[in-house]
Amino acid sequence: MKKVVAIMMALVMVLCFAACSNDEAADTTSEQTDSEYVKEKGTLVVGITEFEPMDYKDDNGNWVGFDADMATAFAESLGVEVEFVVIDWDNKIMELDSESIDCVWNGMTLTDEVKESMETSNAYCNNAQVVVVPSEVAENYTTEESIMDLNFSAEAGSAGEAALQDLGCNVTSLQSQADALMEVSAGTSDACVIDLLMAGAMIGEGTSYENLTYTISLNSEEYGVGFRKGSDLAELLNQFFVDSYADGSMQEIAETYGVQESLIEQQ
Repeated sequence: MKKVVAIMMALVMVLCFAACSNDEAADTTSEQTDSEYVKEKGTLVVGITEFEPMDYKDDNGNWVGFDADMATAFAESLGVEVEFVVIDWDNKIMELDSESIDCVWNGMTLTDEVKESMETSNAYCNNAQVVVVPSEVAENYTTEESIMDLNFSAEAGSAGEAALQDLGCNVTSLQSQADALMEVSAGTSDACVIDLLMAGAMIGEGTSYENLTYTISLNSEEYGVGFRKGSDLAELLNQFFVDSYADGSMQEIAETYGVQESLIEQQ
């Protein structure tokens, strides 16, 4: 009798172990990749800020720009629609992790923090952080030493803000680079630091800020796209970059927005 009970107990334990193993296997196989998740919901949600020439609205209220057009084309390659969501740049990692957005695609500098916190694409554009001042005083601010006493504005969480903090400059953090430009134009800040690509598109002759110019660069950097850590979308985007560079469509979009000189070869 004792042997029978022991055998029955052993069988029960084996069955329980098998059931648990099957549950664990089911849980593992049921996990979606990011690309499956995006395709299932039918949209690629892209986190951006207003940043000409990368992401900005045209006269019809549509998001355009080099990054916006490339994001739209990538979404099409996945068979989904693109949706642009304006985010607080300082909270971009949190927005990704909470699945409020699927990627950050907005002239994002590939800093150590970004690469540690996100799954990032290969670099696709070169850039720098530049000091912007009123044109009439530009000749006074051509070295790092000469700018140390200025009151700066910069986008919160941006590479420009970080560069100023590293120098020990006085900086007011704002929501966007566009806001930083407005501060300098209005005389509320002495200067600001923004991306070189943005400076080329938004200040100087023929722009809304003809009275502003940029002087020195504080660094050199590269742009990339960020996804959730471990996302398979980063590798899919890398291949999309290679393909679109090879067929010339990436260069064509870059020329539309005047960023072709900053483009990095994809291979």
